[in-house]
Amino acid sequence: MDEAKFGVLDYIVLAAVMVISSFIGLYYRFTGGKQKTSREYLLADGSMSILPVAFSLMASFMSAITLLGVTQENYRYGTQFVIINLAYVISTPVAANIFLPVFYKLKSPSVYKYLESRFGVVAKLAASLAFSLQMFLYMGIVLYAPSLALSAVTGLSFPGAVLGVGIVCTFYSTLGGMKAVLMTDVFQSLLMIAAVVTVVVNTCTQASLSQVWEVASERGRIGFLEVSPDPTVRHTIWTQAVGGCFVYCSLYAVNQAQVQRLLTLPTLKKAQAALWVQVPILGFLSLTTSLAGLCIFYTYRDCDPAAQGRIRNSDQLLPLYIVEHLTQIPGLAGLAVAGIFSGSLSTVSSAINSLAAVTLEDYIKPCVSISETRSPMLLKFLALFYGVTCIGMAFLADLLGTGVLQASLTIFGVVGGPLFGLFALGMLTRRTEQVGAVTGFICGLVILCWIGFGGPKPPPPVLPVSTLGCNQNSSNFTPQQTSPLLQGTTEASTTESPVTAEYFYLYRISYAWYSFIGFMITLVVGLLTSALYRLASKTTVLTEDRLLASFLKGNS
Repeated sequence: MDEAKFGVLDYIVLAAVMVISSFIGLYYRFTGGKQKTSREYLLADGSMSILPVAFSLMASFMSAITLLGVTQENYRYGTQFVIINLAYVISTPVAANIFLPVFYKLKSPSVYKYLESRFGVVAKLAASLAFSLQMFLYMGIVLYAPSLALSAVTGLSFPGAVLGVGIVCTFYSTLGGMKAVLMTDVFQSLLMIAAVVTVVVNTCTQASLSQVWEVASERGRIGFLEVSPDPTVRHTIWTQAVGGCFVYCSLYAVNQAQVQRLLTLPTLKKAQAALWVQVPILGFLSLTTSLAGLCIFYTYRDCDPAAQGRIRNSDQLLPLYIVEHLTQIPGLAGLAVAGIFSGSLSTVSSAINSLAAVTLEDYIKPCVSISETRSPMLLKFLALFYGVTCIGMAFLADLLGTGVLQASLTIFGVVGGPLFGLFALGMLTRRTEQVGAVTGFICGLVILCWIGFGGPKPPPPVLPVSTLGCNQNSSNFTPQQTSPLLQGTTEASTTESPVTAEYFYLYRISYAWYSFIGFMITLVVGLLTSALYRLASKTTVLTEDRLLASFLKGNS
């Protein structure tokens, strides 16, 4: 068959999405308070409603990398991953009722101001710098990876994709502040949902969902009840339902970007309601994206594109499906790709705004006196700076390859658990002081960096695929050159290596436990160090009730 490719209408749809996102930024620049105060720019004057914030919370969590990753996860490894949705339900009460009330009463644009009030400047700076480095590196990867995957398959220009998405995101984030970020997130969330629903509906025109499920079951993709207690097993009920709770809390309970969104609501009850409303939205997109992965598997069940050589990495499965099966209807492929890029837009805009907030509140204001009238202009400059930096990081990632890319992704994975542990030491204990908290945090970071960066690590076992139905002459598709990030994943293995046991044990631990491990190390070391410090110094820490979780207040 002829090589499928984007048509004129597909490009028009993509361009329309970018233009609409830009106009949302312009609208909020010239309406309301016109972004003339830092409170409006960073917290939307506390005037937002529940639904936009709920959609925005979900959109920031589900990046384009997640959309590409979850589809290939179900295609390559099966459905065990979807059990993580249980963790979303289990963890939301913790985030909503224990951590959020403390942040909401402080009303600071930077969550790290809490650590300064609870422990001291050193704790604040340690956590704030870790978050800034994490987001600084990650936002470039969120822009780079999907742009590369899509350009390699669809024929879109990689530089054009990076520049287009990066410039538009920087434009509306800089001009419109948090209000623009939240409202574009709603628009982009709907596009993300439309992208994966389109894949499912299109597959249903060829086969019923029962047929898709039956084939997936026959080929070993369906499985939810892996109960092995072995922490080296990649996905089990325990990694997803227990380990997933710590991942979720590190993102929704104490993460700067998410808490900042929740502070845009006028009351604590509405902020808590937004957290609950986003759970079914997140669950729907997560489950639909997983189903889309099974639909793609059904389509390629007898002719795996990676094994045939049409793509170089399974991250390209979703883009390949879009370009091969959705281009028959003009504009539909453009809509689906716009949905994927929307995942990048929402995550990058979140990073830009949160980094601007942290930079002003934690680094600049303690050193330089900034009047309220000058703060909004400085914030816009910071947002512009981080947007341009994001674009530069995406191109730098393309030049430097695997080492820098893997380092960026690993840093994002290892910082969340220790940060969650640090905030837990502050809100859930009375007698932890700064020496213990910072020591625990640093130990958690160092040990998780050792586990995360150390190697070699065993390749994950990939489920079998088939090429029996391939017609070697059926496609003249030639994959374009891809980055080492996409080449680095081992795709050939279909069973667990017999020499897995020869790898160092800590390097074999499932990545899903990293947040839990970082949290526990930070908590235990922090408590022990604080106890020893109190014994040595013979001092007692007096913690204000406003800095503690509500169930600890009034209890000495």
